[in-house]
Amino acid sequence: MNKDISILVLSHKSKNLVTNLIKKLYDKFPIIVVDNSDDLELKRILNEEYSRVIYHSIDNNGYGAAINFGSNFIKTKYFLILNPDIEDINEKKVIYFEKAASKLNDKFSVLGPRYTNLDIKSIKQSNENIEIANWKFISGACMFVKNETFRLLSGFDENFFLYFEESDYCLRAYKINKNYQINNIKIRHNVGTSVNTDSVAEKEKLNYLYNWHFVWSKFYYFKKHYGFLVSMLYFLPILFRTNIKIIYFRILSKHKKMKKYKIRNDALLSSIKGEKSYKRINNF
Repeated sequence: MNKDISILVLSHKSKNLVTNLIKKLYDKFPIIVVDNSDDLELKRILNEEYSRVIYHSIDNNGYGAAINFGSNFIKTKYFLILNPDIEDINEKKVIYFEKAASKLNDKFSVLGPRYTNLDIKSIKQSNENIEIANWKFISGACMFVKNETFRLLSGFDENFFLYFEESDYCLRAYKINKNYQINNIKIRHNVGTSVNTDSVAEKEKLNYLYNWHFVWSKFYYFKKHYGFLVSMLYFLPILFRTNIKIIYFRILSKHKKMKKYKIRNDALLSSIKGEKSYKRINNF
């Protein structure tokens, strides 16, 4: 059992993905699973088959809140935050993060891997030929962090429910030490597959939820780091275009598209007014 690195996994209706992930790393690292979907079957499986996994079920207050909660059970120098929809992760790749940290003389805040299946529209990545590339923003799907730095920064900002929480963390962390992409560590991230549902209605609601929180979080992130005035100058044209599209799709009686833009409009106005990121799947 590795004494320097722990694995922290967030589960939200991700039973199969979580158990598959644990199979690859069990008996090699301390593993903490935080479940914010009250998955009793996952709890049973972990208790019966993976008893050394630390499992906790909590209310769903967002990604950052769940990771912050799980970090309280980290006793090692480093920990690796993993989304359950990460593939190609194994003991060798996890340990390579520590080797990269050693090469940097431990002067880093966040390390991340190279993703093999994402295009530039999904995530910007560094020059693949640079083994350890200075890279400000690391995807929250796979983040190798120092426990000490995480606590110094008080973890993620829990005002974010979804989206931009890792960008906010990386920006704050970068002021302490640089962040790096480790291009020799190559993994796949199957974006959008972590929530397991066959319900068409639930998938539609999830898309609405993701849309709402993306817009809310983007404005909050801009306001936090660049100020309210700059954020308003940036988002006012977006607000105008969104309302034009609402009117346009209403005239055409394209109600689904109209609803999508109404959701975006509501999210932006909510964030501008300083309201909390209150929307949940049952609100749609």
